Amino acid sequence: MRFATRILIGVAAASMVAVAAPAAASATTTSASASYDSWGPYHSSDHNAKAAGHVKVEKKTYKHWYWKTVWTPKKVCKWHNGEKKCWWVKKKDKKRVWVWKHVDTFDVHSKLHNDKWWGKNKCAWETFKVVTNDGDTSFERFKNCHKHPKHFSFSGKDVAHIYVNVSRGDHWGPKGWHSGWQDVYHAV
Repeated sequence: MRFATRILIGVAAASMVAVAAPAAASATTTSASASYDSWGPYHSSDHNAKAAGHVKVEKKTYKHWYWKTVWTPKKVCKWHNGEKKCWWVKKKDKKRVWVWKHVDTFDVHSKLHNDKWWGKNKCAWETFKVVTNDGDTSFERFKNCHKHPKHFSFSGKDVAHIYVNVSRGDHWGPKGWHSGWQDVYHAV
């Protein structure tokens, strides 16, 4: 009877550890909160190009590990003329520590329509202007020179504003009929 009781207690303890371990591990690693927002449709000024889509912004939290220099007092003793002499010395040690850091990642998905795929300026263009939290600006350009809509996407991190400009042009770049910078995402 004692043997069977010990086996049952062991099985119960093992199952509790198996259930509690993944929950505890996920609580200390990372957490993320995402926001989804749709944008558009935005048209070129001649209404022959149209762009619409959605943006996903996700705040990720992670542990950043680094080495920290710590000064620790150490007692040093030496024998001199038959007497033991001791004094305190500060020794430089390295300690591995971590801090929580946050990063905002974004994914922009768009669908670019081209209503006039023939003639001189037959391509639809969308130009995205991405402004980061540091104030840096980057641009992403996509074109559609075909009858059917095309899907595009790009991603990055630490964004403050995202704007789009829908226009018409040829195969090498936008030439005119700009919509102006329209708001896609604005950080709170």
